[in-house]
Amino acid sequence: MALAGLYRRTLPSPPATEFASPQGKKLFREALAGGTAEGFFKLISYYQTQSEPAYCGLATLSMVLNALAIDPGRTWKGPWRWFDDSMLDCCEPLEKIKTHGITFGKVACLAVCNGAHVEPFRTDQSSLDDFQKRVVLCTSSEDCHLIVSYNRAIFKQTGTGHFSPIGAYHAGKDMVLILDVARFKYPPHWVPLSLLWDAMNTIDKATGHHRGFMVISRLQKATSILYTMSCRQEGRNMVAKYLTEDIPLLLTSKSLKNVDDVLCVVLKSAPPSLRDFIKWVAEVRRQDECSTILSEEEKGRLALKEEVLKQIRETGLFKHVARYMAFESSLCSNVASLDYRDELSDIAANICCQGVELLTGKLRSSNGMCCKVTSVKLLKADNEEPVTMVSGTVISNATEQRIDMLIPSSQLEPSCLCDFDQNICCGMHPSIGDGLTVLLLSLPKDTWLGLREEKLQAEMKGLTSVDALPTLLQGEVMSGSFFCFPLNLFPMSYCFHHHLDKILATKGRGDPTNSP
Repeated sequence: MALAGLYRRTLPSPPATEFASPQGKKLFREALAGGTAEGFFKLISYYQTQSEPAYCGLATLSMVLNALAIDPGRTWKGPWRWFDDSMLDCCEPLEKIKTHGITFGKVACLAVCNGAHVEPFRTDQSSLDDFQKRVVLCTSSEDCHLIVSYNRAIFKQTGTGHFSPIGAYHAGKDMVLILDVARFKYPPHWVPLSLLWDAMNTIDKATGHHRGFMVISRLQKATSILYTMSCRQEGRNMVAKYLTEDIPLLLTSKSLKNVDDVLCVVLKSAPPSLRDFIKWVAEVRRQDECSTILSEEEKGRLALKEEVLKQIRETGLFKHVARYMAFESSLCSNVASLDYRDELSDIAANICCQGVELLTGKLRSSNGMCCKVTSVKLLKADNEEPVTMVSGTVISNATEQRIDMLIPSSQLEPSCLCDFDQNICCGMHPSIGDGLTVLLLSLPKDTWLGLREEKLQAEMKGLTSVDALPTLLQGEVMSGSFFCFPLNLFPMSYCFHHHLDKILATKGRGDPTNSP
């Protein structure tokens, strides 16, 4: 009787040497003695098998993120925050990855928007010697790990494009240990480093670009606390172009007299997709896991968010943005078309939808109905400030789950900021005015050089200067995860800017890894 499907593959040897073989064990012992298997133990502690045939990139990255002890900031299952390949969808919907695989550039994007520091290199931008040096660096340390993107055919293995992390290096034999995440197919194995280079030095036919490797490490500074950008949003490239290229040209072509004129130009010409580009982060938890009592950890994170919100609203730029949106939105008809809603009921519905995405890993439905019975209430413990909590019922796969979301609020009274209609005013809770303020603060310094009036140019530079901001808000604005595509909007290492602009300029969806 014939059995359906496949049960593993025989590892072609040579060129590979199975890790669990006598020779493989000997290589490992010698690598360990030589100090180039230091990263192995962290990786092996979180070694996982890709959960879908095309999830090799996602499984590799989740394994590395867990090994680096990066907190995902969202739950996996139950109360546990943990990276799993099914959670990595901020740069590409999972349904697309299941069908088409994922590009080298999108894996780099995923690493950045999940809180890692990334140094990506395609083989046409590096060399064999440089690759060897970085392999030695990462295998000699627990502070960074190396991910490779290569063509299996070079190793006489079945399949084409594949991602996996490097676990160790044997200097004497010049061999690397690949911790293959398709463990249902091939076990971990050693291969000659030069042959791995040849496997990386191939063209991904789907994109027309070389494959390569990337070094992943922890960010040396905190990720954004309150605001982030949507990497998955389809209009991100249009928004990126607008922010970095179109705005400076618009300012050059107009005769602008004051800050309100500048804001009018910026908002009037903004692409409609900007409304889905700015996101703020709420605390989301299942009701059956948490009582109405906040943990000390939740209180701490909420306090940080509220302090960031307060600092945003104390900037001179925010006062201009809030006043402009209230009194002069009629001059820019496009402001209304952006459809930003700042009433708490609208915030609650939006956050409930975000909660669905965080807890289920699924996109909201096309009609936007992700939850129902949304309510807003205040939690108040003895001698503590009240906390705004939104409760809703998530509907997913015909099942319902009650969730709570904790919403940060400003410690400043709305009347201190504005005395206009609360439907436009930011009120106590995060609003589009806050998000636009952070976005403007994040723009490159030379954005305002095209302004013809020197006094106005100096005023915009002063209003958007990051140097004068409080330390916490500086970190929010300059956080490495705030943007996840090649914009010069935050300080990163030269090699990231130098390589990622080409990496993300892909034309397709990357290696189809349906046959891993």
